[in-house]
Amino acid sequence: MGSRISDSSSGHAVSLRDPDVSKKATNQWWSVTWKVTLGILMVYVIYGAFNIAHGAIGFAEKGIAARIIFFHVPCAVYSSIAYLVATWYAVKYLWLLGDKNKSAAVLADSDFKSSAAMELGFLFCILATITGSIFAGVQWGSFWNWDPRETSIVIMLLLYASYLLLRTAFTTDPAKRARLSAVYAVIAVIPSIFLIWVVPRVLQTMHPTTTLSNPANTSLSYKLVLYPSFIAFTMLFIWLMQLRVSTLRLTEARRERRLRALEAQH
Repeated sequence: MGSRISDSSSGHAVSLRDPDVSKKATNQWWSVTWKVTLGILMVYVIYGAFNIAHGAIGFAEKGIAARIIFFHVPCAVYSSIAYLVATWYAVKYLWLLGDKNKSAAVLADSDFKSSAAMELGFLFCILATITGSIFAGVQWGSFWNWDPRETSIVIMLLLYASYLLLRTAFTTDPAKRARLSAVYAVIAVIPSIFLIWVVPRVLQTMHPTTTLSNPANTSLSYKLVLYPSFIAFTMLFIWLMQLRVSTLRLTEARRERRLRALEAQH
């Protein structure tokens, strides 16, 4: 027989086999496991960057400068992936907008996910800029050189910032904010792809473009740290995405309750 827990306040018994209880327990288990695994991986990457990976040939400070790639490269990659994720949910929002059978909650969820991805993209873009600038200062003797890659990431930052400013301009009209934000995300994805993937490969740049794309260019000690770093940053991105979407949902629910309370007063 399934165990039961009695609720003393109501006298009701709650079965431990209740689907909602089981689902909540499973979600909590996965959440804890995810965070613990993420923490272990991040600690390993930080440790490995200084104790496992050896100095790389062709880099300053006896190859020590290359160690920043374990943090800079994943941040740069996810500053791009975040925009693609945001665009995907923006397209989904605009597609669902024409479906009269879809509820407002389903539409809002796509908007929240697109917004969360853009915010995370902005964060990772800032981190990529900072770590890249540190690398440039050590490797090339100047923290900023207006290299095509550096110029591209500045424009990417402006694209992200423009999106965030657009959303703050329509705080009193969530539906209009969602529509305009989705349209902006879809339109701006074209220059973002051009800046990220085309410009640095067409124009001459100091930034290495094939060092990591060819596995033969990295030693085993670097692979042992670099690959786990991508896994760690992937888990970090997913976790932060879920956290931010949950926050946006709670914020919207609170706003709706406040509006209902004001309507009830009148």
